[in-house]
Amino acid sequence: MEERIDESVLGDCFTSAIALTESGVPHVPTRYILPPSQRPMLGPSIGTDTITLPVVDLSLLHDPLLRPRVVHEIEIACKEFGFFQIINHGISSSVVKDALDAATRFFDLPVEEKMLLVSDNVHKPVRYGTSLNHSTDKVHYWRDFIKHYSHPLSKWINLWPSNPPCYKEKVGKYAEETHVLHKQLIEAISDSLGLEKSYLQEEIEESSQVMAVNCYPACPEPEIALGMPPHSDFSSLTILLQSSQGLQIMDSNNKWVCVPYIEGALIVQLGDQVEVMSNGIYKSVIHRVTLNKDFKRFSFASLHSLPMHKKISPAPQLVNENKPAAYGEFSFSDFLDYISRNDITQQRFIDTLKKNNS
Repeated sequence: MEERIDESVLGDCFTSAIALTESGVPHVPTRYILPPSQRPMLGPSIGTDTITLPVVDLSLLHDPLLRPRVVHEIEIACKEFGFFQIINHGISSSVVKDALDAATRFFDLPVEEKMLLVSDNVHKPVRYGTSLNHSTDKVHYWRDFIKHYSHPLSKWINLWPSNPPCYKEKVGKYAEETHVLHKQLIEAISDSLGLEKSYLQEEIEESSQVMAVNCYPACPEPEIALGMPPHSDFSSLTILLQSSQGLQIMDSNNKWVCVPYIEGALIVQLGDQVEVMSNGIYKSVIHRVTLNKDFKRFSFASLHSLPMHKKISPAPQLVNENKPAAYGEFSFSDFLDYISRNDITQQRFIDTLKKNNS
């Protein structure tokens, strides 16, 4: 049997998942191995064979006669899963392809070039990293990422990677278009809750957008590691582009369900801000990322939230004597403070906001 890699050679230094894959390691290093109870069930027995995940044709939102039907579909998806896929969403296939191309080129850069952007500081507007936070994670996760603030684009784009030369233009175009899409989605979700569709209009105009561009390299032992641990996003919505299957969501029976890859579709995940705003009518979706032995997977997670310091709380229209406020208020900044001090694999941030009456 082949021996596992000698971790004393690596020490505590930064080692990216891409570098490990490229070095040809036959096994994942010990620090990536999950306890047996947390390992993914991979194989033909798991999947979407017993469950149909919602797919919404977003183009129908623009038809006044059909809009109520689509809003109802979104309501059902939000209540049952906190998740749905969207087709005919208005972002062209060329914009999507260009963004994926730019991401591929970035992760193909020499490690020294990417290390210019490396940081453990979760408050940094642009940072490259691996795992969740390689310096504090007890178990490491098999992913590399570049995260950057993306709205308003003119404020942040100069801080983005200058290499590859196409990165700012191609990823910038995709970021702008997802911001527009987020506005349409949040209006429909507000509508589905019985709120004015303009309920968060002002906050959306000034909103925060964080683009997390992820690379999950081929992993020699995908059955004992993960690309991302179970978590929910702090955001109002996350709009996710994936290059292949790998995302799993937890359903209402606490079972893991594989999200199929649909050519041209985007994934919409409800985040903690919508759970709080809806006073728990909708729940943020718990999800994780599994790995593949044969190829790398890319994803763009566009996390949309209220402005950095703007607090969100349950909508007053959804609070009454019978349904008191079930959550305290919070901001994106509060979330960043929490994750800089706490391990989100041990306790979800939203659980710290829940009141005893929930």
